[in-house]
Amino acid sequence: MEINVTIDPDFADEVDAVRLEEIARRTLLLEDSGEAVELGLVVTGQEQIQALNREYRGKDRPTDVIAFYMTAGEADDFVVPPDGLRHLGEVVISYPQAIIQAVDEGHAIMREVTILVIHGVLHLLGYDDETPELKQRMSAREQAILADIEGDTA
Repeated sequence: MEINVTIDPDFADEVDAVRLEEIARRTLLLEDSGEAVELGLVVTGQEQIQALNREYRGKDRPTDVIAFYMTAGEADDFVVPPDGLRHLGEVVISYPQAIIQAVDEGHAIMREVTILVIHGVLHLLGYDDETPELKQRMSAREQAILADIEGDTA
């Protein structure tokens, strides 16, 4: 399992890359994704995530997390690298948006970042939140994983 974490230099002192990797790894393990997977986690600012949201989702505003995942057709056509790792995709998180949401929810910033990592990784694994039923399913899974992760740190 390979998890590549990239943190914008503006937030390097605020975000623990090792902790983000642990959260992503735990989510993958709890979802039985197997060991032969790879993903990227990127922590960035409002301007960068707004540009991605505008370009790829047609929404010209900042958002908290965007997941770029392989669709079934792309995965079928993708050449498996020599190391055999299946690339799941990339999760991009806005750290400033995480701060805003943590304040709004009344919990720690790291808890909000944890929620966003879980949410993004679940998207990479095929979860969707476009309908009320799918959103409820995804939210329940997020809460279960969050409880497991928070239990590890308690």
